[in-house]
Amino acid sequence: MDVTIVWAAIIALGLFIYVVLDGFDLGIGIVFPFFPDEKERDLMMNTVAPVWDGNETWLVLGGAGLFAAFPIVYSTVLSALYLPLVFMLVCLIFRGVSFEIRAKANRTKHLWDLAFIGGSTGAAFFQGIALGAFLQGIPVVDGSFAGDAFGWLTPFSLLTGLGLVVTYALLGCCWLVAKTEGDLQRRLHRVVWPLTIVLLGFIVVVSLWTPLQEPEIAQRWFDAGIFWRLLPVPFLVAICAFFMRRAVRDRHHNTPFMMALGLVLLGYVGLLVSLWPYAIPSSLTLWEAAAPRSSQMFTLVGAAIIIPIIIGYTTMGYWVFRGKVRHGDAHYH
Repeated sequence: MDVTIVWAAIIALGLFIYVVLDGFDLGIGIVFPFFPDEKERDLMMNTVAPVWDGNETWLVLGGAGLFAAFPIVYSTVLSALYLPLVFMLVCLIFRGVSFEIRAKANRTKHLWDLAFIGGSTGAAFFQGIALGAFLQGIPVVDGSFAGDAFGWLTPFSLLTGLGLVVTYALLGCCWLVAKTEGDLQRRLHRVVWPLTIVLLGFIVVVSLWTPLQEPEIAQRWFDAGIFWRLLPVPFLVAICAFFMRRAVRDRHHNTPFMMALGLVLLGYVGLLVSLWPYAIPSSLTLWEAAAPRSSQMFTLVGAAIIIPIIIGYTTMGYWVFRGKVRHGDAHYH
């Protein structure tokens, strides 16, 4: 058993689950400005109030797994992306505090609305910037970061930052469609398709830009063995978009969220193919960056215990709070 591959799969899975779960509750904050009614905003926040903090567990798991299994990557990425990651954490703090205080505030409620909007949008944006900078590659010399403090600030990283904001906005909008009803749901339906169109535009631009700026990624994409496996991906994206359009037209409740998940999954598959077999693009492979096998096996035992527990309580939380959220339901604080 190649423990390095197992750990890479665990981290990749954890990050994907984080993008999906925390993505839609960050997305609610991003679409907040389009719904100024105070009662509607209360309802929108109540759809994720019982589960939002548990969603962030997966980000912690990904970071802890990276530290345990690929310590060189952990230290290098934190050094290279220190500023965007700090900005992201500050935004997450504002978003989290606004959840707790906004429901109890009176005169300052509009300020906590702004904190929720800014924290959610900022966290998504800086996550996207970090992703773009990582894809562009991080210079490593003798196992240490050898780049500039502002090397992460490039046109490509700004593009991926905006792209992730749109992605989270679509996830949040589709989640709200599934959890609400009536006039609010009808207006949310009207927002879903324009967001889908914008997201498809970002997918096209990033898909073209990525191989053009990184010859190694282009070589990997167009390698005979991988190319034919990737060939169905654009068609699957088109199929998801087709069913999204039909679901919006027919006012489906759950289908838009499923199609949004499909688009995110297909984009994530393309990302993993672009990175393989590197832990840091063009610098270190997974095996060069891996911790000793004994350390990986020791921490894998802990992961085998904790991951089922996280999956269990996450599933229970969503099951307990399943169904529609309506005005007048008991608030969660």
